[in-house]
Amino acid sequence: MAFKVTGDGQGEWSVLRVAGELDLVTSPVLRQRIHDVVAEGRHDLVLDLSDVFFCDSSGVGVLIAARRLIRSCQGRLRLILPAGGAVDGSHVNRVLGALGVRRLFDVYPDLAAAVDEEPLSA
Repeated sequence: MAFKVTGDGQGEWSVLRVAGELDLVTSPVLRQRIHDVVAEGRHDLVLDLSDVFFCDSSGVGVLIAARRLIRSCQGRLRLILPAGGAVDGSHVNRVLGALGVRRLFDVYPDLAAAVDEEPLSA
């Protein structure tokens, strides 16, 4: 699967759907898309990582930088990391947990929950 980032709106939320491998080569693409959304004045962002099947440290770095950027704008960042996403469970969720940074993020199982509910506990 080729890396792809698609975006749309869901009420007050901007949604970026990410698919493929989030790594050293592709993470700058996601970083730029996040910056573009913020530059357009939209500070409530959902990153749907359901279809990301690999994430390395550069991908994690983009997520942490996105959190910092959104917080600096008094915005909200939410991640979609479903238990059954990307075939056998969310690779991104496992990587964030292994690195001890999952607690930094508000995590949801799907888009409906992400735009409507309080975060799941980390």
